[in-house]
Amino acid sequence: MALVLEQINVEGLAQLSYIVGDDKAGLAVIIDPRRDIDIYLQRARDLRVKIIGSIETHIHADFVSGSHELKARMNVPIYGAKTDNYQFELNQLQEGDEVKVGTVTLRAVHTPGHTPEHISMLIYDSKQGKEPFGLFTGDTLFNLDVGRPDLLGGGSEKQLAKQLYHSLFEKILPLGDRLEVYPCHGAGSSCGKSIGDRRQSTIGNERLFNPALKERSPEEFVEWILSEMPEPPRHYARLKKVNGKGAPIKGCPPTLQPLTPTAFQEKMQEENTVIIDARSILAFGGGHIPGAINIALRPQFPNWVGWMIDPEKSLLVVVESERDVQLVAEQLFRIGYDNLAGYLHDGMTSWQNAGLPLKHLGEWTVQELNQHKDEPNVTILDVRGDDEYQQGYIPGAEHIFVAHLEENLDQLDKNQAIATYCGSGYRASIAASLLQKHGFETTINIPGSWKAWKAAKLPIQHPEKSELVSV
Repeated sequence: MALVLEQINVEGLAQLSYIVGDDKAGLAVIIDPRRDIDIYLQRARDLRVKIIGSIETHIHADFVSGSHELKARMNVPIYGAKTDNYQFELNQLQEGDEVKVGTVTLRAVHTPGHTPEHISMLIYDSKQGKEPFGLFTGDTLFNLDVGRPDLLGGGSEKQLAKQLYHSLFEKILPLGDRLEVYPCHGAGSSCGKSIGDRRQSTIGNERLFNPALKERSPEEFVEWILSEMPEPPRHYARLKKVNGKGAPIKGCPPTLQPLTPTAFQEKMQEENTVIIDARSILAFGGGHIPGAINIALRPQFPNWVGWMIDPEKSLLVVVESERDVQLVAEQLFRIGYDNLAGYLHDGMTSWQNAGLPLKHLGEWTVQELNQHKDEPNVTILDVRGDDEYQQGYIPGAEHIFVAHLEENLDQLDKNQAIATYCGSGYRASIAASLLQKHGFETTINIPGSWKAWKAAKLPIQHPEKSELVSV
């Protein structure tokens, strides 16, 4: 054996990194490493290879890069595109430059579009002929999708979209259908419009099934790719700056310290502190600490923390089980939330046993919501994204995307009962807890939300229609 090629998936962020090398030569590099790097060090030990560098395909927006942690720990160089946008020392790769890893060769291809500096890396194995067999595409090409060109903003969208067209149709597709595609993201990432489920593909498969690769003129492609583009998560712009500058070295995810109920309550009173309750939406509804925001510890947890929580805040955490403490710390570490004040030891059991205040969140089934929806003292609030809302909504619902709820509270009446719904109840619970934190006393979450509403075949209204549609 010689070739080493392993993909490592980060659930939640849907981020894919790679260990690539030659185990006979005992060498490897890491492509697009995540911030908690121990997994690479352990795999390198298992494979008996020495990590000799890391490669950044571009300046990432959705996670903190681990290249600086690897450099600090292993004293290895960082490779990346030739650009002034990196504010740290790195080995710059121009088109055609190579990184040799034993019998494996990685060759840079400049593929701008998602970002101006973006590079992809062709992989060659001397045992498999003189032609490349794969391409690490970063955020240029995914399964059934391509990288979005709108994240830099500032009017750069059209220019980047044109560059993306050139990268896809004039650089990547001509490489040939047999080439394997190794992207930086899978389904669930917001770095594309709608990334497919496969974490690996081929150029041929994408040519057949990827809607972005349909034959179009450059002008038609630009119009298509920029149409109906979902809003980028709020933390993306911040992480661009973090990764451009180089993330601070921490060594490992921080250790969340256990706090007694009394100590937790004292910390709550400190300025600039936020409580994240990471329990399930049903557990949170049954009883929670006043002022807590419910962001349940599911795969989408880091993305919604990034959307909703200021990284400068000091974070207190409530979890379902102490087994979740490490996972919370890791997830927050990966998106650059380092100000962790502690977690409630023994969870809500210790809080209730200490006789401390509890809040409850109302919960209605979709059938109960249907019964109450026409009552004058009830406001139904749809907190889904604009694209979801345009596909249909519960009759009479008002619409505010959950990420913009806090700046639009004046649109809602505190004397009303506010029933929140989303796609499944996850974002609705974030919204309901946020409303309650801001003094809306009667807030109700709808578990199952839109999915349950449709399953129950209840009436649906569309923005462009006045009539109701039964499903």
